[in-house]
Amino acid sequence: MSAPARVLVVDDSPTMRGLITAVLSADPEVSVIGQAGDALEAREAIKRLNPDVLTLDIEMPNMNGLDFLEKIMTLRPMPVIMVSTMTHRGAEATLAALEIGAFDCVGKPQPGEPRPFGDLAEKVKAAARTQRSFVQPAKTVVTPPPAVADFRVGRKIVAIGSSTGGVEALIAVLQKFPANCPPTVITQHMPPTFTKSFAERLNRLCAPVVEEATDGARLEIGKVYLAPGGDRHLQVANASAPCCRLVERPPVNGHRPSVDVLFDSVAELAGRNAVGAILTGMGRDGAAGLLKMRHAGARTLGQNEKTCVVYGMPRVAYELGAVEQQLPLAAIGEEILKMTAARKEGTE
Repeated sequence: MSAPARVLVVDDSPTMRGLITAVLSADPEVSVIGQAGDALEAREAIKRLNPDVLTLDIEMPNMNGLDFLEKIMTLRPMPVIMVSTMTHRGAEATLAALEIGAFDCVGKPQPGEPRPFGDLAEKVKAAARTQRSFVQPAKTVVTPPPAVADFRVGRKIVAIGSSTGGVEALIAVLQKFPANCPPTVITQHMPPTFTKSFAERLNRLCAPVVEEATDGARLEIGKVYLAPGGDRHLQVANASAPCCRLVERPPVNGHRPSVDVLFDSVAELAGRNAVGAILTGMGRDGAAGLLKMRHAGARTLGQNEKTCVVYGMPRVAYELGAVEQQLPLAAIGEEILKMTAARKEGTE
């Protein structure tokens, strides 16, 4: 058995520090080695304790979590998991933190929540496994999208699944899309309330229209639909006029929304008229669904190990034979466009 992941908990609330510590300490593979109430205490504790992973609050006295995270990523890059309030403001700040380089995020629990902090311990362990090779991630660069005249869209649907590291990954992929991109559906594992803010952020950064998926929304050229976090899965339905469907079903692979549920529906609806891509993330969600897509005739892509924050979902998909091509993140957007472009003699 490997050594437990060593964690420093940073939060200005003693109660919250206690709750996080209790949740993490219940896992024998995690060891909470210290606590800090603000950035100044945390800085000294990092020097003294050399933790593998930090959990970090956003709203703190003396220096807020975003400013402190930027300093960490500049001076001593290490895995940081943000612990945020489940509000629109909290979601915006958390998304900014993920772009700065935070490993992942969890929401602060609501009263009566059965599993406070969700899979925080699993995220801490995954973060610890990346610790030795952790380097400061590249900043998001807003690049001009391809000109509409350079891309003739075909009839294919694009489906993308991602989890840990997916914020940066999806920005990198979608910034390659032109305003007339193929209809694109995405499931990204993310807490409720965060997905609306993330869709708005993507919409500002990318040429296509990006919106949180709603039940019955028609799949249209130039639009990207992001599965809302919460109690429903995103599917596609209606072969004659493809649209989004939000369905109430139990979690799949521990997730709701689940990438497998989305990919399964795309395989059934679109068959060979689809392209699937599985990006960075923990676990195996989406691997079986991507295999189903490939068996149905769809083109399939997986992010390669070197460019993943966590090479989990793409690894399982590759080992199952679901991935037609493994590519570095920077190449995936352009490859999707090649696979979905209209043929010169007509449309696909």
